[in-house]
Amino acid sequence: MPRRAKKMRHPVALGGHTPFPVQEPKRLPISIIEYHEEHFRERGTRTLDESMPPGERSTVTWIDIVGIQDPALLEKLGQSYGLHDLVLEDILNTEHRPKMEDYGPYLYLVLKMLRFEEENRQICSDQVSIILGPNFVISLQENGQDAFEPVKDRIRNGKGRLRKMGADYLAYSLVDLIVDQYFLILERLGEEIELVEDELVSRPLPSTLQTLHQLKREMLLLRKSVWPLREAIASLERGESPLIRKNTIAYLRDLYDHTIQVIDTIETFRDMLSGMLDIYLSSISNRMNEVMKVLTVIATLFMPLTFVAGIYGMNFKYMPELEQKWGYPAVLLLMVAIAIFMLFYFKRKKWL
Repeated sequence: MPRRAKKMRHPVALGGHTPFPVQEPKRLPISIIEYHEEHFRERGTRTLDESMPPGERSTVTWIDIVGIQDPALLEKLGQSYGLHDLVLEDILNTEHRPKMEDYGPYLYLVLKMLRFEEENRQICSDQVSIILGPNFVISLQENGQDAFEPVKDRIRNGKGRLRKMGADYLAYSLVDLIVDQYFLILERLGEEIELVEDELVSRPLPSTLQTLHQLKREMLLLRKSVWPLREAIASLERGESPLIRKNTIAYLRDLYDHTIQVIDTIETFRDMLSGMLDIYLSSISNRMNEVMKVLTVIATLFMPLTFVAGIYGMNFKYMPELEQKWGYPAVLLLMVAIAIFMLFYFKRKKWL
């Protein structure tokens, strides 16, 4: 299940800073949701004209951009919300490790959204950027698929505490959704590991070794995505930023525990795969030893028989038993007796 290769993008400069890779500009839908406990409004747009910074502290504004291939759109977003140019560069450069940066008026988070594609049987990784302000959240998804639809449904239905909480709880919900996706990926990989384990017990094949190496690469991808995320969530949990309210810290602590659980599962799977690799090598070695044992027994049995046949195959005129009528059957009986004796001896020594 190899990871999907990312396409190379051409360098584009933004704000006069160092060029960074992007694709050709392409307008993608923008979802704008404004809500509080008794109010909800959602609209879609292709421009940022309707997503100016909110003025009311009681209303939470969520701007969800699906696809980040348009640098002009992001530059306008940065001007509207006062985002640093380095943040815009990090959004467009999708090769960053998960992290959390505190810019004072807002927090910037980078995460990796993982999904398992059943058709290709591979894990794909997409970068998700989340910007948390006093009463707004901006989420930017690398891929064209909207992964935050479950959170939007919770806001639309008004169920739970999401519409009663602030923007920090919305950011927590988005990160929690990404972490929950890790559990689904681990469950799918666990099924793959069980299949490989059954194959190891029954009959290991060369394709089994290839599958083991692929699973180890997937675990490495998961590990690179989750370990830095733990540090980012720990920074949010410490509550050093005034943007994180006290009643949200408890949920972040629970999210941190989930991250630790994911890490423990990943390490367990990695140990299992390492052990399965040793089992595969041992199984192959044992099969080779069994084959060599059979071949060695056959060769050992024929050594004395070849010796006897070689003696009587010499062209000497005066040799015992050559002129005797019972000479030929006697030699054959002797060879059979030698073979039976050697088999009995091997069996008694438990070599067979």
